[in-house]
Amino acid sequence: MNTIPSVNLKDFLSNDPVRKQNFVDAIGKAYEEIGFVALKGHFLDDTLVDNLYKEVKNFFSLPTETKQKYEIPGIGGQRGYVSFGKESAKGKKEGDLKEFWHFGQYVEDNAKLKAEYPENVTVDELPAFNEIGKKTYRMLEKTAKYVLRALALHLNLDESYFDNYIHNGNSILRPIHYPPITQEPDEAVRAAAHGDINLITLLMGAQGRGLQVQNHKGEWIDAIAEPDELMINVGDMLSRHTNNKLKSTIHRVINPPKELWGTSRYSIPFFMHPISDMKLDVLDGCIDENNPKQFDDITAGEFLNERLIELGLKKK
Repeated sequence: MNTIPSVNLKDFLSNDPVRKQNFVDAIGKAYEEIGFVALKGHFLDDTLVDNLYKEVKNFFSLPTETKQKYEIPGIGGQRGYVSFGKESAKGKKEGDLKEFWHFGQYVEDNAKLKAEYPENVTVDELPAFNEIGKKTYRMLEKTAKYVLRALALHLNLDESYFDNYIHNGNSILRPIHYPPITQEPDEAVRAAAHGDINLITLLMGAQGRGLQVQNHKGEWIDAIAEPDELMINVGDMLSRHTNNKLKSTIHRVINPPKELWGTSRYSIPFFMHPISDMKLDVLDGCIDENNPKQFDDITAGEFLNERLIELGLKKK
């Protein structure tokens, strides 16, 4: 597959069983073959998106010492600010050419989980940043819920199979700033080739060239969304849970041509995580004599912890 398929969530949400099934079949096929789709019909509106980008740019334009005030030690970068070059892809020693922020779950009905997750960090200088970040988080979480319902049907599970695992899940909204490149990077790129940790990722800001996906022939193809589309891909947790039936595809963000080095790039992924207790054991329906079980049993929390250590965000 050399292009990213496009689907419309409104088909799944329609009362037409044929449209709904067509959506399930299309997204299931895409995730088995390339691991990515471009999705129209999501729950973000243009005003919210415009306001979010405005606030994200406002934040990253703050002085470095102001931003560093919001870099919280000891939590593996899971909330607040992570400064330039701190994160590297698994197996890479060079830090990615980016800085970012993390909004996390807003737990309202579970004291145990509220205590488990770090608190969200409030930017005093930009009150709208916090409010708009929370609204965006909620709309992307809602979109992700219906994508996972479609995938549950594709996997012959109950449609609501994932619902209880993602309610109050450890999901992260990550506005990223790739600053202008000021000198020839030795080995570093804006985001080195990697797979995502989580169940699925919903990416805002894939409209310009930069994001590339590796197909199963090992070729890098551009993943460019239309203005009204989110790019959504399978993460390692879902790939593991489905015995690699649904593919977590390696992707990267390449550096722009030299004439565009002076420009910033912004992208905003939403990493849909389940609650830490979710068992990622391979589903029985994804094992047969041609596809024996490939992965050991593990919980989502254990898997996340392993990967944060590998990424350099958390110490052993």
